[in-house]
Amino acid sequence: MKSLRVNLGENSYDIIIGSKILDKIGDYVKSDGGKIFVISDTNVAPIFANTVIDSLLEKGYECKLHVLEAGEPTKSIKSIEPLYSSMLEFNLTRKDLIVTLGGGVIGDLGGFVASTYLRGVPFVQVPTSLLAQVDSSVGGKVAVDLPEGKNLVGSFYQPKLVFIDTDVLYDLPDRFYIDGMAEIIKYGCIKDKALFETLEGIKSRDEFMQKVEDIVYTCCDIKRKVVEVDERDTGERMLLNFGHTYGHAIEKYYKFQGYTHGQAVAIGMVFITKISEKLGLTKKGCAERIENILKNYGLPTSDPTPAKGLISAMLNDKKNMGKKLFVVLLKEIGESFTYPTNAEFFLK
Repeated sequence: MKSLRVNLGENSYDIIIGSKILDKIGDYVKSDGGKIFVISDTNVAPIFANTVIDSLLEKGYECKLHVLEAGEPTKSIKSIEPLYSSMLEFNLTRKDLIVTLGGGVIGDLGGFVASTYLRGVPFVQVPTSLLAQVDSSVGGKVAVDLPEGKNLVGSFYQPKLVFIDTDVLYDLPDRFYIDGMAEIIKYGCIKDKALFETLEGIKSRDEFMQKVEDIVYTCCDIKRKVVEVDERDTGERMLLNFGHTYGHAIEKYYKFQGYTHGQAVAIGMVFITKISEKLGLTKKGCAERIENILKNYGLPTSDPTPAKGLISAMLNDKKNMGKKLFVVLLKEIGESFTYPTNAEFFLK
């Protein structure tokens, strides 16, 4: 078992990473009011909810499980009111606790609900997808989507704990494993050349799982350091959005049904790096290395949609500050920077 401390003053919390630890979650969470409301989805709950709830019940907590339909469309305003109603029916108070058991959709949606219900209830992230374990569960960004774009309604609300059992990834379907690999590759691109090179050398999912605890720890540690410097996403933290501006636009273009988040980000990383190489901002050969590693993990590297068809979605992106759109570029593998430009950059 490994642990990290995210140091954010009164909002500090631990990240616990281990294998076969899900049934020990009751030892790590705390509900002063004695009630715990667990949010999960139709994919995850049948496999893991009983393990989590049994561990909590053993510690004397009163629990209620609310299961949502799996998938990105659930991460919307329409999902919120039934959750509020279910919490009120359970008489959940600000002294109680919310646990989000699932991937990024459940973590983002459940965290946003925790931040707004009764003006804020403590919550714990229990990520069960690779993408959520290495990225979305850490850092306190919680949100829902609008038809106009991803994560446009949300807040910064840090969890009390992130509890990661890497063993749950053995049950993860290949498409979700592949999806998460895009974010891990992103971390190598922006901050850790050694991680990138390690990933280049992995030839199978079985080989990856032999190294998964160390890889998850490395990604969480990178994000921890970035969040500690820039909790509110106005500077250093923007580097975590490498590939995301174009990726989010692709997701919106296909109404969140064409590509997964990781697939869209993969396309975005290649697309923007090819442009920045052309402009002399990135070392030659980076785009090819990124393209090759993404292909090795089964991720797409291009899309036929003309960039001009995605301009309006880019202008709605959260990284658009006033008249400038800040994109993340690479100097080389492992070193990144933010670059002020506009949506026309993507037409170069």
